[in-house]
Amino acid sequence: MDFMSFIPQFGGLLWTIAAFVLALSVIVAIHEYGHYIVGRWSGIHADVFSLGFGPVLWSRVDKRGTRWQVAALPFGGYVKFAGDANAASGKDEEAMAEVVDDPVRLRATMHGAPLWARTATVAAGPVFNFALSIAVFALILLSTGVTRGQLTVGELHPLPVENRGLQAGDVLLAVGGVPLPSTDDETYSGALDGLERSPVVDITVERAGREETVKGSWIFPPIVSSLSPQSAAFDAGLEAGDVITAIDGAPIFAFDQLKEAVEGGEGAPLDLTVWRAGAADTLAMTMTPRRVDEPQPDGGFETYWRIGIAGGFAFSPATTTPGVFEALGLGVQQTGRIITSSLSGLGHMIAGSISTCNLSGPIGIAQTSGAMASQGAESFIWFIAVLSTAVGMLNLFPVPALDGGHLVFYAYEAVSGKPPSDGALKVLMTLGLAMVLTLMVFALGNDIFCP
Repeated sequence: MDFMSFIPQFGGLLWTIAAFVLALSVIVAIHEYGHYIVGRWSGIHADVFSLGFGPVLWSRVDKRGTRWQVAALPFGGYVKFAGDANAASGKDEEAMAEVVDDPVRLRATMHGAPLWARTATVAAGPVFNFALSIAVFALILLSTGVTRGQLTVGELHPLPVENRGLQAGDVLLAVGGVPLPSTDDETYSGALDGLERSPVVDITVERAGREETVKGSWIFPPIVSSLSPQSAAFDAGLEAGDVITAIDGAPIFAFDQLKEAVEGGEGAPLDLTVWRAGAADTLAMTMTPRRVDEPQPDGGFETYWRIGIAGGFAFSPATTTPGVFEALGLGVQQTGRIITSSLSGLGHMIAGSISTCNLSGPIGIAQTSGAMASQGAESFIWFIAVLSTAVGMLNLFPVPALDGGHLVFYAYEAVSGKPPSDGALKVLMTLGLAMVLTLMVFALGNDIFCP
């Protein structure tokens, strides 16, 4: 088996690894810093803050006695608090025996601190991951703006058509005689459903304060607005901004025509003619659609054939800058959607209603990291936020050795008045670690064997 075939060709192995390590390092650093800082605020001393595992490449000890270090294997990290035997916060019996008669030193350990302090410290890691995601989503929205009010033409995209009709600043009022509601209206997304497609269409606009109707090209051309990593389109070399002008030699002018050909082909290869701005000639590409399980508004999943591109208007809609609190609110909503769809997907995989190949391992995540980085800084930073949400969510699963497992132990202690026995904790932690390793091996198998 050629394992190098799993490395995307956009920039080679080193680029993929560098993007993966950078994304993971940011997420791990934020997660572990959450544990560290809340532990410090709660009176629990941290002996070691490590970014990575294995041989130490660099370290220093701060004025509080905490050793900050960078290790050789950049695939995780940990905070070792006083009284911990290992990175998973197992109890160090010898260390705890030395401080059991010293209330001050005992209070500064992870296992001698009050229940509230331990709970807050453990929960802080995932909470900081969610906070990072919300902040990143909000900052991107503050930078790019949001579309609101009546749809307005911002910047026209380069297209291989002569009859454009629209101009920057036009406010769209109707297309083909069908009124276009405000983007804030709940009927907006389906307003043009059923409109008869035509290469040239009447578009009613408000231009320079006057209402007029112009002849314009179809406003939803087969343009590539964005690409999905590990998709047929990405692997074939399509780029954002490309326009697909023909399928199997038949000209097309609307994105829906492309969608219908992909979905109706039942996975058959498609020969695409692609127009690329600045290229002397059109490009010929052949790609085979792939089966993709997509979340639905009702929480379920549907399987479709996809090549992995998203379409859009023939222009970039004009945007307005949201307020800080609105942006944060939208960031919370986006984080919530990621959590909801992820949990739904996991449930459907367990139930067998969608393929377990939807679960990616380190190779798949590395490929996605590199692919998003190749599409620009904004896409890469957005991916870091998505991955941070996933890491925070997974750490809250009630599995011993994860943060969620520790929180379950603390809940038991709160109810029973005493923690689980040391013997039970050791057995449960071993089982939890085995479960985590099994899941990692399974996900790695998906990366290698899934189509």
